[in-house]
Amino acid sequence: MMIRPILLGFLGFCLFYACQPDKKKDNQEVEEVMLFDVQTKKFGVTPNGDSVTQYILSNKNGLEVRIINYGGIVTNIMFPDKNGIVEDVVLGYDNLDDYIKATPYFGAIVGRYGNRIAKGKFSLNGEEYTLAVNNGENHLHGGLKGFDKVIWDAEPFINPESAGVKLHYLSEDMEEGYPGNLDVQVVYTIHEDNTIEINYSATTDKTTVVNITQHSYFNLTGNAKGDILGHEVMIKSNSMVPVDAGLIPTGVFLPVSGTPFDFNQLTTVGDRINNPDEQLKLGGGYDHCWVLDKPVEDALDWVVKAVDPTSGRVFELATTEPAVQFYTGNFLDGTLTGKYGVVYNQRYGMCFEPEHYPDSPNHPDFPSVVLNPEEEYNTTTIWKFSTSE
Repeated sequence: MMIRPILLGFLGFCLFYACQPDKKKDNQEVEEVMLFDVQTKKFGVTPNGDSVTQYILSNKNGLEVRIINYGGIVTNIMFPDKNGIVEDVVLGYDNLDDYIKATPYFGAIVGRYGNRIAKGKFSLNGEEYTLAVNNGENHLHGGLKGFDKVIWDAEPFINPESAGVKLHYLSEDMEEGYPGNLDVQVVYTIHEDNTIEINYSATTDKTTVVNITQHSYFNLTGNAKGDILGHEVMIKSNSMVPVDAGLIPTGVFLPVSGTPFDFNQLTTVGDRINNPDEQLKLGGGYDHCWVLDKPVEDALDWVVKAVDPTSGRVFELATTEPAVQFYTGNFLDGTLTGKYGVVYNQRYGMCFEPEHYPDSPNHPDFPSVVLNPEEEYNTTTIWKFSTSE
């Protein structure tokens, strides 16, 4: 007579258990959501009263990148060394005021034209344009108020595969002397594999020239504990673009084989930087454009690698661009004090700026930087961080 109640009780227990949520599944979903995080905080106010926001993107592996909507500046990249100690691997400031007061483009988006244009002039469709001159007699990195000094519209995002921030800016016709209303978008995205992807796109309503890049100063020692002369660098390139005394291309290409500019194998930066080579003297060290060895034009190829043997941190770069400017912080002179109270002396940071060649608008034989109204400008750069023993 007791069999039926016992059986009903057992069936009820089974039904109750079957209706319970799958805690393992829920935990997996929570874990997936927590792979990435996006936070925001106020970073300061410009003299014009514009509020500046810092966007903090991070993944579960300890990679964190901080970006502000003033200049699209990467203010911090935090990454662990081979012992798990998390430190900052880019130069910059703790506050907005210092970025506004004096900065050699620390971490900024630069444009419309990254690098130099001779005497601030170029011709396009038979019309001569005069740009702002801000580097001796030449135009540099977009002019007096380039993309590094404007407020970008910003929209953070997060999803199971990545997190990031979309930046948008409309550069008006004849801003800094450039023709056309240029509608620009730059998207920073952080991934689980410790990569930071940077996608640039732009359209124009009038034929113009465009060459946008990113100007972060890397120092893999962590918190800039010393200069970058002990870093090892590889650049996949068989030729570079020689320059004159104003760092304007001469128009020819120099094979790097047998010169201090051959970085096809990992080479310590300080080994040859003081070589009496005439080109090194002109740049005060490395401040030149390397023509990348790319079998397929516009392909996204891994072309740069940098290693700090002490910390074990490794930086790699892929780009769709045809060249990269390698700059070793030669003009840092100890007059700027950055994050962590570090005085930025000469060669305390190095830049890898994916780009088209300097002064391309004045060299018809260089790859074109012309953007027409019916076209869209698109380039991609990826930074990857890892450690080695």
